[in-house]
Amino acid sequence: MAAIIQVKPITDVPADRSASAAPRDPVFFQNPYAFYAERHATSPAFFWEEYGHWCFADFKSVSALLRDKRFGREILHVASREEIGLPQPKPHVADFDLTEKFSLLNLEPPAHTRLRTLVNRAFVSRQVEQLRPRLRQLANEIIDGFEGEDSVDLITAFAAPLPAIIIAEMIGLPAESAPQLLNWSNRMVTMYMFGVTHETELDANQASADFMAYLRSIIAERRKAPREDLLTHMLTAEQGGERLSDEEVMSTAILLLNAGHEATVHTTGNGVKSILESGLDPKTLFSTPEQTEATVEECLRFDAPLHLFTRYALMDTEVDGIALRKGDVVGLMLGAANRDPSRFANADRFDPFRTDGANVSFGAGIHFCIGAPLARIELQEAMSMLFERLPKLRLAETPRYNDVYHFHGLETLKVRWD
Repeated sequence: MAAIIQVKPITDVPADRSASAAPRDPVFFQNPYAFYAERHATSPAFFWEEYGHWCFADFKSVSALLRDKRFGREILHVASREEIGLPQPKPHVADFDLTEKFSLLNLEPPAHTRLRTLVNRAFVSRQVEQLRPRLRQLANEIIDGFEGEDSVDLITAFAAPLPAIIIAEMIGLPAESAPQLLNWSNRMVTMYMFGVTHETELDANQASADFMAYLRSIIAERRKAPREDLLTHMLTAEQGGERLSDEEVMSTAILLLNAGHEATVHTTGNGVKSILESGLDPKTLFSTPEQTEATVEECLRFDAPLHLFTRYALMDTEVDGIALRKGDVVGLMLGAANRDPSRFANADRFDPFRTDGANVSFGAGIHFCIGAPLARIELQEAMSMLFERLPKLRLAETPRYNDVYHFHGLETLKVRWD
């Protein structure tokens, strides 16, 4: 999730492999798929001028590069800042940087292996399957709260609170803390946007400081009175005689809370939009557990929640005829790969009955999303319950996407059901 910055300028890019699209331009972020289609038709491996680094848009390359050990999420374990021209950390975002320091998403082995092993148990499929009854109960309670209205913004009323409450409860935080957790999270993830301002950095840093202060108080409570929750598990679990530090526990809890709801919120909103715009009968799309699963996978493929995942080249190397230096950034375009016409038949059509429905929305390799089993179950239960309770659900106005590229989610989703 965290942004990685290309520090050394890249020159001598062939004109036919260079492309321009401003990430903050509404024309682009409302429909990035037009740009992706051009890349697929011309050069799927291209230099994105605004970002200043090479990107890969085809499914085969993205899938392979997510697993390629020549690339990683961190670089300072193999190079100095001076060697690759990486600037010194900014003092005014020190608290935000601390939340990222031990993030699973940014670590490489062996630190990544140790941390993921200690956390992974809570997110395996057999564990999260036990959450289905709670998810159905919570979805029903949330729908009960707005069913009597004429219309509602489904993002704020349904898509956002459900995953936030679930991940908070899993970690061991009170459900009533979810609105505050969402506030901190939403302010922090603005740091990953293109063209972040100084004011945004200050606000995200304050949110980070407040988030960590809250978690420190909860950690102190857990040390005195352990519970059957993920926070206690992280504080007490051992591997090779080692335990996680408080900083590692905080980084992991914040990542799980931020990533644990962000992608699910976007996929819920994007998925409901896709279903309603398709004209397909929701009753058919959620008729069986198997079809429900297929529908969710198509929602993930068709309008992915994360569109750009970056990695550093850990050595001088070459990909698709492109010479890369140690420290260069490559952008892996998940949303574009999911629409690759060489991989998917009718790639730009929403088709929950397709048989070629693989996707890279959760990544791949060692950084495959640890919360993917939970996200899939949340989406299956929440979306099927929504259309079961509100079978006449329809759009009340044209949905618009938020200015959050490389995240890709709706600003609002106004719906009616009368």
